[in-house]
Amino acid sequence: MEWTRGGLEAEGFSGFVRFADLQFSQVPTASGVYVIVRQFDHEPGFLPINPAGRFKGKDPSVPRERLDAEWVAGAEVVYIGKASGGASGRRGLRKRLDEFRRFGVGDPIGHWGGRLIWQLEESDSLLVCWKDTDVEPALVERAMILEFTADFGRRPFANLRD
Repeated sequence: MEWTRGGLEAEGFSGFVRFADLQFSQVPTASGVYVIVRQFDHEPGFLPINPAGRFKGKDPSVPRERLDAEWVAGAEVVYIGKASGGASGRRGLRKRLDEFRRFGVGDPIGHWGGRLIWQLEESDSLLVCWKDTDVEPALVERAMILEFTADFGRRPFANLRD
């Protein structure tokens, strides 16, 4: 896979909108995977305090040294996530992306994965795209992270687990 917007589009991903511009009616309710894309050539800036929600009172901020250590130079993809249907089958991409957005603006939502995204100075300019899948989303997410790791020598910036 080519880890760019064009490469993701070729793989069937759609959306490519900022969270602030996202109309949730356009996001499928199906299970799937989503990717956060950063399309800048310059090195990122990091906020000293993560503005994301304090779920169960826990601060999502990490020190600058850790952010620098997690950064993947030259990569447009900064996070790969999954959205399963849940026990009721009603969660899916729409619900998971809404939770991720709400967590990013400070709501105490349980979306700890990907929390480093919100400590980027330009997090409001990042694009989110998605792809529904009939295959278990956790398997697709894992395969994508492993492929990214093979190509870049490490996981995407905000994926703290394989």
